[in-house]
Amino acid sequence: MYVAVHPEQPSTGLTDALLAAGYRPVPVSDGTAVADQAPDGGWAAMVVELSEDPVAGLSLARRVRDDGGAPVLVIAARTHTDALHSGSFDDFLLTPIDPDELTLRMQNLVGSVSEGPIAETSHFKDLELNLATYQARIGGCPVDLTYMEWELLRYFVMHPKRVWSREQLLSKVWGYDYFGGSRTVDVHVRRLRAKLGEERAGWITTVRSVGYRFG
Repeated sequence: MYVAVHPEQPSTGLTDALLAAGYRPVPVSDGTAVADQAPDGGWAAMVVELSEDPVAGLSLARRVRDDGGAPVLVIAARTHTDALHSGSFDDFLLTPIDPDELTLRMQNLVGSVSEGPIAETSHFKDLELNLATYQARIGGCPVDLTYMEWELLRYFVMHPKRVWSREQLLSKVWGYDYFGGSRTVDVHVRRLRAKLGEERAGWITTVRSVGYRFG
């Protein structure tokens, strides 16, 4: 399936993730190129990676979405989160790009074209994370998590059994542009354990002198 990608020189991480998910990314420069380069049967989706000028990228996303050219996924750095309130897209993904999450979100967009929205959920025992609504439930009951608590828990659930150092978690969850210390991870782990409850706090194991393991 062909996916229109803007800008014309997308990041290697995005290109690699799309290829790994089975899509064929085609760089496009603007709205005219989106229409002119459309393959037979149309685009499966469009991915807009926001750069130093997020307004321009979101303007293109709005144009494609409003014209019905394709569902739009926006890739944004955490420094661009304020711009995301425009709502001129169907879904978004924050960097650094997690290939597994990109695959899920692309499946949701592509499936929504003809089949309606696909439930995006990730499970671990009686924990359920809804990747589309950013809601968490344990035993069917909602759990009140902050955004970064949810992101950290999501990352743990999608990568169980592996040991992660604090530095790796800072990079993968908070992003390369985050300058906080490793204590940030410890604080969020402590809060997650408290919110998971005494019976489930042990899901997150401290690996001495290394970091944490989930599951």
